[in-house]
Amino acid sequence: MQRWLKVSCLTAGLVASFTAAADTVVDDKYLSEDGDGSNWAAYGRNASEQRYSPLTQINADNVKQLGLAWSLDLPNERSLLATPLAVDGVIYFTASYSHTYAVDAKSGKVLWNYDPKVIEHAGDRLRIMWDSNRGPAFYKGKLIISTVDGRLVALDAKSGKMLWETMTIDPRRSYYITGAPKVFRDKVIIGNGGTEHEAARGYVTAYDINTGKQAWRFFIVPGNPADGFENKAMEMAAKTWTGEWWVHGGGGNAWNGITYDPAYNQVLVGTGNGSPWNQKIRSPGGGDNLFLCSIVALDADTGEYKWHYQTNPGETWDYNSNMDITLADVNYGGQPIKALLHAPKNGFFYVINRANGELLAAEKFAKVTWAERIDLKTGRPVEVKGARYEDGEETVWPSPFGAHSWHAMSYNPDTGLVYMPTIEMAGVFKDKGMDLGKWQSPHFYIDPGVVFGGEDTPKDYSTASLLAWDPVKQKKVWQLPLPPMWNAGTMTTKGNLVFEGRADGEFDAYNATTGDKLWAVKLGNGISSPPITYTVDGKQYISLLVGWGGGGTLLGSTAAQHGWKYKVHPRRLFTFVLDGKAPLPASPPPAFATPVDVPDFKIDDALAEQGKTRFAHSCMWCHGGGVVSGGTAPDLRESPIATSRDAFKDVVVNGVKVPNGMPRFGEFTDKDIDGLMHYIRQQARAAVVAKK
Repeated sequence: MQRWLKVSCLTAGLVASFTAAADTVVDDKYLSEDGDGSNWAAYGRNASEQRYSPLTQINADNVKQLGLAWSLDLPNERSLLATPLAVDGVIYFTASYSHTYAVDAKSGKVLWNYDPKVIEHAGDRLRIMWDSNRGPAFYKGKLIISTVDGRLVALDAKSGKMLWETMTIDPRRSYYITGAPKVFRDKVIIGNGGTEHEAARGYVTAYDINTGKQAWRFFIVPGNPADGFENKAMEMAAKTWTGEWWVHGGGGNAWNGITYDPAYNQVLVGTGNGSPWNQKIRSPGGGDNLFLCSIVALDADTGEYKWHYQTNPGETWDYNSNMDITLADVNYGGQPIKALLHAPKNGFFYVINRANGELLAAEKFAKVTWAERIDLKTGRPVEVKGARYEDGEETVWPSPFGAHSWHAMSYNPDTGLVYMPTIEMAGVFKDKGMDLGKWQSPHFYIDPGVVFGGEDTPKDYSTASLLAWDPVKQKKVWQLPLPPMWNAGTMTTKGNLVFEGRADGEFDAYNATTGDKLWAVKLGNGISSPPITYTVDGKQYISLLVGWGGGGTLLGSTAAQHGWKYKVHPRRLFTFVLDGKAPLPASPPPAFATPVDVPDFKIDDALAEQGKTRFAHSCMWCHGGGVVSGGTAPDLRESPIATSRDAFKDVVVNGVKVPNGMPRFGEFTDKDIDGLMHYIRQQARAAVVAKK
C-alpha cells in the first residue's frame, strides 16, 4: 500500500508545504529495473543510462497541448548543466558551485537548499573551476553531491542536512569535479578533471555510501615505475608508455561517463585524454598509452581491472571517451548481446560487448579526418597520415570539443534509435615553434602542449545537429540542424517523443520515429541541461533547468552569437504538463557586448602579444577566446574595470572579487598586468573598428 506524507520545511526564510508519495526505496534493485517511470531517480533515469521513460501520458499525438505548470527563478545561479532527479514528488538538482535544491514537483516551492560553500573551500582551485555541476545521485534516502573544489557530500534527502563529506583530491593540485556521482552496492563513485591544468594522473574512487570512507581507488594511467605499481593493470599499462611520462602525469581523468552495469557487477569508466594532449611530449616514443581514451571495466566490489577497449590509442587530439556509456540489449548476428553504446569526441559510434569488451561495430557519425575507419578485426583505428601534426600543424575533424561532447544522448528501445546532439567543427593542432623538449607541465593554468585558446572563433566556425542513429545498422536515420554549437542533451519516451533544449533557448519535442518537430517553446536563455520526466498524483510532468554554461561558452563569437550575456538573462527551473496554464515568465531579449575603445590608450603590440599568452593560459577559461565572452563571465572588452589599471590590478592580483567567483592571481607581476591590459584594449579596439 502506498503511504502519503504532509511535509513542511523551513529554509532560508521560506515555508513550503507539499504532498508526496512516501519513501520509495531507491536501491540497486530499484535502479536496475525499468520501473513505471514515476520517478527519475538517477542521472540517466536508471542504471542503463538510456534516458528513456516508459511514460505515455504525454505522447506524439497530444504533445502540442503541453503548457507551463510552473517555473522557479534562480536569481543567484549562473551555469545550470545538471540532470535533475525526481523522487516521490520532489525534484533535486545542483546549480552553480554545487548549490543544491529540493523543490516540490507540483508547486515549484523550494523545500530546502544547501550551500557547500565552494568558493570558500576552493583556494587556488578557483582559477581552474567553472561553476558548473552535472547533477546529484540518490540512494536509500541520501542525496550525494560532488563539488567543483573536489568534495563528495552526503545529504539527508528529506531535510538537506549534511551527513558526511570527504575530500576526493589533493587540494594542493589542479583537480576539480564537474561530473555527477554514481551509486551502486552501498558505494558512490566519482572521478575528476584537471588534465589541462596540471601534471595530472587520473583516477576514480569509490566511497562507502554511509560513512564516506574510501572503498577502493583505480588509477587510470601508470605512475613512476620506480615507485612500484598499484596493481597488475598498471604494470601492464606501463609497457604502452615511453619516456618519463609520469613527470607530466599522463592524464586520463574521468570527469564524466561512469556507468554501473548490474548485469556483470562492473563499473564502466570512460577515460580522458592525455596530460598533456600532445603525445610528442607525454610519450615521445609513441605507444598506446593505456588507459587513455578507453572504456575500462572494473569489478564493482573491489575496483579490480576486468577488461578495456581503447578508442584512441596514443591519443594526441583531446579525443577523450568521457561521454555517456549507455547499456542496451541488442541483436548482432542473430544473437542477443548485452552491449554498451558509446559516441565519444572522436566521431565514431561504438557498440561493445559488455561481457568482455569485444568491439561489435564502429562507424563515423560525423565528419572525421583523423582516421579512415575502425578495423573491426583489430579494434584499432586506421589513422590518416599526417593527422598527428607530425610536421607541426594540422587541421583535423573533429575539434577538441568533439563530434559529440558530454551532452547526454538517449536510447529508445521501441524505435531502436539513439538521439544525440552532434558538432561539426575543425580543430587546428599546432606545436610549430614550441621547444617540446623543454615544455613544463602547468600548475593552476592551462597548457595542453599545443597552441590553444588565443583566438576568437567566428560565428560560422561550426554547425550542429540532432542525430537519430541506428546503433545496430550503424547508420543515420534522420538528422536535423541545430544552432551552433553547444546544444543540450536529449530525453526520449515510450510516447514516441524526443525532447531537447537548444543553444538559442528553444525547448523542442520531436517525433522519435520521423524527427518531425511537434512542439517548441522559447525559454529566454541558452539551455545546457537535459530534461527529465516523471509523475505526481497520476500526472506526467517534464522539467528542465535553463541556464547557459559549460565549456562551449569559451568559444568566443561562436558562443556569443546567441546573446546570452553575463547576468542579464534569468536562470530558471521550468516544469510542463498537459494543458498547463501558467504564463511564461518574461526574459530580456538577446544582448551583446559593446566593446569600448579608450582613444588615448597607446597599445604596445609586444606587450599585447605577451598578454595574449597570459590570457590564453589563465583567463580564456572563463572570459572566452579572443576576449569574447560566451556569456558565463563578463566580456572584458566592455568592462570599465579593464580600462583602469588600478581597478584591474585590484581584481586580478588583490582578489577583491573572489566572493563573486573571480579568482586571485597574486603572483602576476606588473608586466603581466600591463600585458593583459594591452591585449584587452587591442581586442576591444579591433572590435570597435570592425563595427564602423
